[in-house]
Amino acid sequence: MFKRLLPLALATFAVGTDSYVIAGLLPAIATDLRVSTPAAGQLVTVFALVMALSAPIMGALTSGLDRRSALLIALSVFVAGNAATALGTTYEVVMIARIVTAAGAGMINSAASSTAGAIAPPERRGGALAFVLGGLTLATALGLPLGTLIGRTDWHITLWAVAGIGLVAILGIAFGLPKVRLPAASLGDRLRPLKQGRVLALLAVTALSFVGAYTLYTYIGPALEDVTDGSESVLTVILFAWGLGVLAGNIIAGRLVDRHDPAHVLTGPLAVAAIALALAPVATATLVSTLVWAAIWGAALGVVVVPQQHRLIALSPAAAPVLLGLNSSAIYAGIALGGGLGGLVQEWFGVEPASLGLPAAAVTILALLYHLTTARRRASATPRQAPSTTEALRDGSRR
Repeated sequence: MFKRLLPLALATFAVGTDSYVIAGLLPAIATDLRVSTPAAGQLVTVFALVMALSAPIMGALTSGLDRRSALLIALSVFVAGNAATALGTTYEVVMIARIVTAAGAGMINSAASSTAGAIAPPERRGGALAFVLGGLTLATALGLPLGTLIGRTDWHITLWAVAGIGLVAILGIAFGLPKVRLPAASLGDRLRPLKQGRVLALLAVTALSFVGAYTLYTYIGPALEDVTDGSESVLTVILFAWGLGVLAGNIIAGRLVDRHDPAHVLTGPLAVAAIALALAPVATATLVSTLVWAAIWGAALGVVVVPQQHRLIALSPAAAPVLLGLNSSAIYAGIALGGGLGGLVQEWFGVEPASLGLPAAAVTILALLYHLTTARRRASATPRQAPSTTEALRDGSRR
């Protein structure tokens, strides 16, 4: 079974790498395209925003197709967009290419997940989903630093490498994946959960958490210029430490939510992330302290997604695919808004990238306070969670 899942995991790895790697290449891109660093950062913002908005739209437009055809279309657009980005010589061309790339990338993760869930037997469905979505986590831990390292001489090479991974995934899906048909879901069906206050509250916490993180992370290269002394190799090592932290946080979160209330699991990491961001100007004074800081911050951020997914599934297990798709859109909306906020703070207030940790911490504290408020309201409304819901959630995560 995992032979058939490998191309799907490769597809999510390509999307994850493409989503994160531009941040590590930002100084080189800004210089090459003759724009300011905040302007180059909007490439991250626009990419994430288009992904967030296009995911439900593209999903609805292709819901009548079998999943193999939908994935081949999405990956073809993704590969073409990355090739166009690599060939781009002006800021305007690169921006348009990133929009095209994001439109293709927007539906790959959800299509790959739904396909994995459909072809795996029920008793192995959890492992199949973890394997496919593991491509995203692996992209954070390895794809991002490797992409930054590859692109240290020429950032275009990294985009060609991502396009190449996408092309390999296309071949694997075309020749190794069966046709899978799932019930069609209209755009209205996909957006209907947004009418529920509790769903909106959870999605808001997800979005705010990533707004805070990406206010700084989008500009991580220039922010750490003093400690890296402009060395891409040193930046790669720091990004690797951050990625390992995210990976560790993701693994720890999976175990914690099986034993504790997911809402409680989320509280500590948000507090740790806020403290780490606030201390960024001090913690990044030396290379050793920066590596420790990056790993701790990455681990705190890596915990966030898992308890949020579990809380959404608990609201309506039958609507899990749609709810998880909305959570993915909330993540990318947060990334987009964070990159935009970081750029505006630099442009309007003259804040240096190294000082972006303070506004990033402020947004993360807002996410924490909103999370505590909504969790307390829910606890007051439902003092005791039904055991059957908890057990169902645990069983679903273990299968």
